[in-house]
Amino acid sequence: MPNPQRLLPGALLLSLLAGCASVDQPVVQPGPRPPPDMARPANSPPVWPKAPEERDTKALVAKLLPASVKDKNGWASDLHAAFTHLKIPQLPETYCAALAVIEQESTYQVDPVVPNLPDIVWRELEQRGAKYGIPKLLISAAMLKTSPDGRSYQKRIDSLKTEKQLNALFNDMITELPFGEKMFADANPVHTAGPMQVSIEFAEQHARERPYPYRLTSNVRDEVFTRRGGLYFGSAILLDYPAPYTEVVYRFADFNAGRYSSRNAAFQNALARLAGQALTLDGDLLRYEKGQPSDQPSNVEIAARRQGSRLKMSPAEIRRDLLLEKTPAFNISPLFIRVFAQAEKAGGEALPRQAMPQIDLKSPKISRKLTTEWFARRVEGRYRACLTRVEPVI
Repeated sequence: MPNPQRLLPGALLLSLLAGCASVDQPVVQPGPRPPPDMARPANSPPVWPKAPEERDTKALVAKLLPASVKDKNGWASDLHAAFTHLKIPQLPETYCAALAVIEQESTYQVDPVVPNLPDIVWRELEQRGAKYGIPKLLISAAMLKTSPDGRSYQKRIDSLKTEKQLNALFNDMITELPFGEKMFADANPVHTAGPMQVSIEFAEQHARERPYPYRLTSNVRDEVFTRRGGLYFGSAILLDYPAPYTEVVYRFADFNAGRYSSRNAAFQNALARLAGQALTLDGDLLRYEKGQPSDQPSNVEIAARRQGSRLKMSPAEIRRDLLLEKTPAFNISPLFIRVFAQAEKAGGEALPRQAMPQIDLKSPKISRKLTTEWFARRVEGRYRACLTRVEPVI
């Protein structure tokens, strides 16, 4: 495998329900309607609707949670706190968006169980050993060594159930085993965690840019494995950025594929039509190496350069605008505007500004063909089911 975003579709807005069966009948007042796609307007200061009273919003969240969820008050309290710290509108649509992702990613488990995790880890060790030229006998011998928790590494692997346990195991292997840093490139290979399966890289970056509101017991990485941290960073990447979408399903696609992937996929579609060539609509406009834009041009950049005369843009200007691909500013860049204008002029029809990223999901945890679109549609279904738990005011 971590967005500031807007609010949900106006067509889906429901009035807030007064009261909650599990609480002493608080009255939830309907709030002002959020923007059509549930997000903040791009390129403008955030102006959110005034939130209902804290008691009312906590009751609202408790009502939106499925009946089977254990510790409803705990989940409601932590999610409400996350929204408060992030200043996200406390409305059924925003809460249902977050709850739908939680249900899809973890079924309301703080540290979800990963099926067949020991087998996955043994295969990973074998593959990494082959990649870095570490003999199997050396790996097998090292696994018999006693680890910091008193058990052998072999016993710890064979008893693994969750990513939190796996994270601790890899941390010990990196620091304790002679080939640990080499095999794992001095980086823990667990990249997502918690009830919303948040990107740890995103969480660490977010905490550098914006103070983490809770007292750290160790580090940001470990906080992602907690309920409060997982919900805080998960809500941030899902809802705390301006996205130019008219349908919430594209925000869910962005959660899976990366912020602005759906907008970028629409741009790739427009550029492909303009250039008369096929482009992969995956939402990635540049090549990346170790998280940074590569000097080697992507297929998108090459296609745009070839249209430079029609776009009246130099290679340097095209590169300048493509570097904005993960920001709201790309929406108003000359490259974005001119590509759509030229493509629509040539085709004689308006083109969408949002498209589903075409990405096959790959992970040691995935044993069947899954895609970003599959994920987004599944979450959208859960989102709509959540909204049915809000009774309209008569």
